[in-house]
Amino acid sequence: MESKVSRRLKEAIAPEVLEYMFLPRLNREFTNNFGHLTDINQAHLLMLHSVGLMPTNTSAALASALVQMEEEGMGAVPLDARREEAYFNYEARLMDIAGRDAGGRLHMARSRNDIGATVDRMRSRALALDVLDAMGAAAKAALDRAELFADVVMPGYTHMQAAQPITYGFYLSAVADALGRDMARLQQGLAGLDACPLGAGALAGTAFPIRREAVANWLGFSGVVQNALDAVASRDFAWELMSALTINAVTWSRVAQDFYIWSTPEFGLLEFPDRVASTSSIMPQKKNPAVLEHLKGKASHLIGLLTASLATVKGCNFTHTGDGSRESMRSFYEAAEESRRCLALFRLVLESVEPKPDAMARHARRNFSTATDLADALVREADLSFRDAHHVVGAVVRDALDHHVPADEITSAMIDHASLDQLGRAMHLSEATVRNCLDPVRNVAARMATGGPAPSVVRGRIEVQRQSLQTLLSDGESRRHRLTAARDTLKRDIRALAAKQA
Repeated sequence: MESKVSRRLKEAIAPEVLEYMFLPRLNREFTNNFGHLTDINQAHLLMLHSVGLMPTNTSAALASALVQMEEEGMGAVPLDARREEAYFNYEARLMDIAGRDAGGRLHMARSRNDIGATVDRMRSRALALDVLDAMGAAAKAALDRAELFADVVMPGYTHMQAAQPITYGFYLSAVADALGRDMARLQQGLAGLDACPLGAGALAGTAFPIRREAVANWLGFSGVVQNALDAVASRDFAWELMSALTINAVTWSRVAQDFYIWSTPEFGLLEFPDRVASTSSIMPQKKNPAVLEHLKGKASHLIGLLTASLATVKGCNFTHTGDGSRESMRSFYEAAEESRRCLALFRLVLESVEPKPDAMARHARRNFSTATDLADALVREADLSFRDAHHVVGAVVRDALDHHVPADEITSAMIDHASLDQLGRAMHLSEATVRNCLDPVRNVAARMATGGPAPSVVRGRIEVQRQSLQTLLSDGESRRHRLTAARDTLKRDIRALAAKQA
């Protein structure tokens, strides 16, 4: 039995190739690519007819067949792995409906290479817009909660050690900023893929007088890939998008790690409702942060997918190859789907976690996170250099730790004792000044400089962030509207052509 797709091949495909290569790929790709293949075939047909390469009677018959296939759906197409892949199975069904001659004419002036490259861009575009929406939903949740908790004082941490007082709202506002940059990177990737490869052929274009720009317009692209070889050889748009997804995964993983630590009884700063937790099969007291562990693990998964995609391509020639085109894109599609699901979980986490204000305030009062303000007071009121003030307060903290004195019980006398030992003179700060410096609420409220955690500054910043987020989301919506309008035009024009059938 000969090949079902080429008279160049005189033997049937080996059973192992069918079972382990073509069949899994066909089952995976046909469902995902059917709609894109239909749009591509319709746009290509309209172009061939418009430039006179396809007579009206044949064009109308093909248009009618393509409309029928679209209405019947992918389930009406019998799949045969001996036809290798999605395109040949689609073409076989088209030839059954339109006839062998008419159905076989549609492949004029194109190749599976440029078709596949166009499918990849269309599918990637749709997935990236979905992920962009999911990122936006997570960023909105962060901002909503940031505004709600802008006054909730907590310790900020560096090196997992108490650093300076902040607010929980300030923390979430920072997360929203990071998500905004992740969204901007994804927007850049969307702009990078906004060129249509169709018409590039196998790698060297075509001698037929086609109009590539017309096809690009029907498919919602703003232009065409200018070099035919580059059009079929390159999938760097996917690596750019995947890099944005991976950086975003690192963002959510770092937040998940903070929440993971802060929700432990040892910290006791946050609490999750039971609906986002799991339990133990043996230990009845357990409430496990399963969603946080999932998010952290999936971030590693995305890093692996990006690495796998780049490693797949780095040894490929700069032209169309099966590994460079298919296997590298498979990693991207998986990464995009995982990102969309994880971002929905991340949004749920942001909306669900509840700060414990009393515990946060107690930690901030007693764990020396206010020490920097005490050093600042020595600079302002005792005319010390900051380095000397740093030494004095460091000695005070050491003394307090040695005597099990919490930060909010440090006294002016303790400061004088330390300053006499370090500098040979007392500072004579008033007790009121010491109390104010060691009050985390006053501490935070005083940090009014741009980017600071003062509640009024945070709320002002949130308003700016909301506007920026809306701009990012509006850009995504504009892209969606443009794609919808292009597709509506495509469907109208193909039905009009089908109506010309004799």
